[in-house]
Amino acid sequence: MNLPDLFNEFRLQKVRLNQPMAAVEIEFNQDDRDAAWELYVEMLTRIVTQPLPAAVGDEKTALDSVYSLFATTRGILRRRGRSAIRFSKVAIPVLNQVVRPFTAKWHKESLGGAFNDPTQCMEFRAELEELQEELRNYNRLLARIASVEDLTDLEQVEVR
Repeated sequence: MNLPDLFNEFRLQKVRLNQPMAAVEIEFNQDDRDAAWELYVEMLTRIVTQPLPAAVGDEKTALDSVYSLFATTRGILRRRGRSAIRFSKVAIPVLNQVVRPFTAKWHKESLGGAFNDPTQCMEFRAELEELQEELRNYNRLLARIASVEDLTDLEQVEVR
């Protein structure tokens, strides 16, 4: 399977690859699977895949949690090294093309006091919900790469 087909299967349409990369067939090795497992578990337990009900939580803390995916992924890539290069071909485009636009926008907005404005807090939460759906799809992809049962939808949480 090539990367675009894999991204499409998991409904990650925002991810675009250059032509040479798009044509490459990909097969994941044990280091790729281990790296995917590390990130999968991290995301499964963070706000990036879990609901943020309207009456609870804090927007700045949620933004910081989303942003922490960069450090988490970089750490995994450094520890796993070149032997997890196929994992990096999945993780890096998702960070740069899915997560970064959200964090860049909301970091700037938060510096301008957005989280003191209830209307902007509602907008943030609406956009976070959209991002969470994409990142749940990404988490399902990570489960596939890791060759583990997908627990992304294990809990049925009611959002209020």
